[in-house]
Amino acid sequence: MIELNTMSRQQLQAWVVELLAEMFELDPAALTADSNLYADLDIDSIDAVDLAVKLKQLTGKRLQPEVFKTIRTIGDVVDALTGMAEQVA
Repeated sequence: MIELNTMSRQQLQAWVVELLAEMFELDPAALTADSNLYADLDIDSIDAVDLAVKLKQLTGKRLQPEVFKTIRTIGDVVDALTGMAEQVA
């Protein structure tokens, strides 16, 4: 389990990139904060749910549905995780 509130934004982004690369067999060097999960990375809605489940397993926290619906880019995932960390603090 990772501790969101102990990681910087940069560390969180690196962790998300590594997770996406592993889960969806993507090249981590090609992933940036602006990479669109759907248009650029070809992640579909089932993959997005898989990602949300994996994030819950790794963080122990669930993305709220209203937040989940707004996620479009890797940066959005990092923002959501940062928001979850702030709720704990």
